[in-house]
Amino acid sequence: MGSLDLPDQPDSPRSAECSGVHGADRPTPKPREMPDPDERGRVYEAMRAHVAETRAAETRADVSAETRDEPGGSYWDKVPGFLDQAAGYLKRWSAERRAKPDRSDDPAGSFRSDGGFCLTPERHAEAVAAIDRVRKAEPGLSADMQAVERENRHGGWLEGLEFRLKGGDRLKEKVAEGLTTTGPDARPEEILQQVPDAIRYTFSFRLESYTGAYFDIKERLENLGYEMYQSKNSWSAAEYKGVNTRWVTQEGQRFEVQFHTAESFHAKQCVTHDAYERIRNPLISAEERRELEAFQCEVSSRIQVPEDADSIPDFKKEGF
Repeated sequence: MGSLDLPDQPDSPRSAECSGVHGADRPTPKPREMPDPDERGRVYEAMRAHVAETRAAETRADVSAETRDEPGGSYWDKVPGFLDQAAGYLKRWSAERRAKPDRSDDPAGSFRSDGGFCLTPERHAEAVAAIDRVRKAEPGLSADMQAVERENRHGGWLEGLEFRLKGGDRLKEKVAEGLTTTGPDARPEEILQQVPDAIRYTFSFRLESYTGAYFDIKERLENLGYEMYQSKNSWSAAEYKGVNTRWVTQEGQRFEVQFHTAESFHAKQCVTHDAYERIRNPLISAEERRELEAFQCEVSSRIQVPEDADSIPDFKKEGF
C-alpha cells in the first residue's frame, strides 16, 4: 500500500454516492455544499452542472471496446459482483462491531471517542479551538480547488467534495492519540498540524488525460503558493490504484490531494474501502487478511492504468 494512508472512513454514509453504479454509467453527484455562495459560488455551480452532465459520457469513453471484450469483462462489468462480495464481508463483520463506550461517568465537557481515547474538559476545549482553526483554513483552500477545477486544461473534476473535512470527533481522537504518544504537554494545534488529511481533495480525470493533468494541477497549486512535500504513485501497486499527494499552505496547514480516474475512485470509495479498514485491524486472522488482500487485488486488476502513469515520480521532502 505504500507509505501513504488512504482516507479515513468518510464522515457521512457513502451509500447514496455508491449505490446504483452497476456499469459504465455513473450517477450525477448531489449538489455540493460549499462556502461563499456569492458570485464565486454561482459561477462554480454553473461549471459543476456542466461537469456533472459530461461525467457519465467521459466514463463510458474510458471503457473502450477492447477492454469490454477482455476475458471477464471491464471494471464496470465486474462492479455488481464486487459490491456483492463487499456486502458479504460487512455482514460477516457485523457481529464483531464494537459496542459504544460507556460515557455515563465522564465529567461534563470531556470527550471519549468510540475507540476509547479520552480528553479532559480542559484538553477538549483546547482541541475544539484547534479544530476551529483547521476549519477556518478550509474555505480558502476549497475556493482555490474550485478554481483549479474550472481552469485546468484536462477536464478534471473534483470528486467526493462533501468529505473534504475530516469529522470533528475523528480529529479530537487524533488529538487524544497524540497526547498519549507525544506526551501530555503537547499542544492540540501542534498535533493537528501533523495530520496530513484533516482537509482532503480528490481530482478525477479521463484515462488519456490523467498523466498530463497530474503535472498541470501540480503546477497550478504551486503557483497558488502551496508546497507539495510528498507524492506516492501507486498505479503499479497490486491493491490500490492512484496517486496520493500531501501539501502544506504558507501558514503551515497540511492537506491531501488524490489523483484518480473514474474507475480507481469508485473502487477506492465504494468497493474496497471497508476491506482496507478491516485489514488495518491487527486482531484479524492471517487467513482473513489474505482473503481481503486478494479481494483488493482482484478489484484493482480490473482498473485501467492511464498511459505514462509510471512517469509520475514518488517524492518526499526532507523534514516532513
